[in-house]
Amino acid sequence: MTDPETAPALRDDDAYADSIIDFVTASPTSYHAAAEVARRLDAVGLTAVDEREPWGTDLPRRGYTRRDGAIIAWLLPEQLDAAAGLRIVGAHTDSPALRLKPRAAMVRDGVQVLNVEVYGGPLLNSFLDRELGLAGRLTTFDGTTHLVRTGPIARVAQVAPHLDRSVNESLHLDKQAHLLPLWTLTSGKASDAAAAAGTAPAGAATDAAGPGNDAASALPGPDAPEHYLCELAGIDPADLAFCDILTYPTEAPARFGRNGEFLASSRLDNLSSVHSALVALEALARAGDPTGPIVFIANDHEEVGSGTRTGAAGPFLQTVLSRLAGAMGITGDAYAALLARSVCVSADAGHAAHPNYPQLHDPAVRPVLGGGPLLKINAQQRYATDATAVATWARACRTAAVPSQDFVSNNAVPCGTTIGPLTATRLGIPTVDVGQGLLSMHSQREMCAVTDGRGLARAMHAYWQGA
Repeated sequence: MTDPETAPALRDDDAYADSIIDFVTASPTSYHAAAEVARRLDAVGLTAVDEREPWGTDLPRRGYTRRDGAIIAWLLPEQLDAAAGLRIVGAHTDSPALRLKPRAAMVRDGVQVLNVEVYGGPLLNSFLDRELGLAGRLTTFDGTTHLVRTGPIARVAQVAPHLDRSVNESLHLDKQAHLLPLWTLTSGKASDAAAAAGTAPAGAATDAAGPGNDAASALPGPDAPEHYLCELAGIDPADLAFCDILTYPTEAPARFGRNGEFLASSRLDNLSSVHSALVALEALARAGDPTGPIVFIANDHEEVGSGTRTGAAGPFLQTVLSRLAGAMGITGDAYAALLARSVCVSADAGHAAHPNYPQLHDPAVRPVLGGGPLLKINAQQRYATDATAVATWARACRTAAVPSQDFVSNNAVPCGTTIGPLTATRLGIPTVDVGQGLLSMHSQREMCAVTDGRGLARAMHAYWQGA
């Protein structure tokens, strides 16, 4: 058993806050988040394993494998107890954003805007008047992937109340017309004249007359965002096959409150859970051989339904677990028995009671910021929590001396869902849905209590040690 007090981020709120601030800052997209998790796992001695190669009995007992914006890590004991089951923690790396469409540049009234589509279900007004960066991956024709990110480069500008007197009473944002980030001026009068005439400058489509007149046939030219991103990545634009690029808020995470107890940041849903699991895994990796087999998966695409090769509805976890078991000599009926002895903790951010909107929460069950991680329950199985898995999680919280809070939805308010039900359905193992309570979820600037993240990490640490 390892002592969590030996790990600064498990012991101290300040160290934990510094760690998650660094993690979020390094992770503007799911691709960057998976890369940052890998970097930190490298630092504590885990070995990268290529899923495209066969895995034999010489598979590293402390390793990880990445697939695009998802990652799976494991710590396996040298000797597996016959009664042992897998202790799994799942989370997700993606967050709501704006995603660039192909040939994204369009000219409007002297500026070049970016043609984007909405990824996930964000609070649309939170994109307004906020300096945004672009980040993601560029893939060249040879199949090589290049991660890229800019600094503050774009902004979705709000309309002034002088021009729309109703804006403070009823804000309506058309996803196509009103959420296009401005990112550069056009090259001058010639470009403006071309836009007015319905022809685009090099690299930009034209929408001079408003929505419905977008020209989408122009190939990316020298002033297009794709070319700029290629320049940053150091690749020839002619070699670019495709890109997956999203916006991200460039404002740094910050602590606030009378005693610095709050954290404001983008992407707390769900980098808060990824980070808690990572901190617990780092502490266990430093301590040596685990007491039983432990697995951590951070899926991608939860915010859009998880139905991808890297999402929780896809085969990534199931495939890797089968391969890990095979490397340990566990196959067939023995593998089915191993799964039956296993447990999964599905970690995704949840809702703390909002002091300004108390009517939207359950009248009796009211989890609060600073009150500990949430245990998420839903009669319609929007969360996979069941009594067997709850007992395991309750022991972990008790062992770690961490308070836990129940969360249920108000019956009149639809309940969200997460990766837990998908994982339970694919693997057939007891699953419990937990998470850190947030306010302003799906805003580009969410908030939480620092101590809840550290509590979640401590509970995961105890769970992975067999509590």
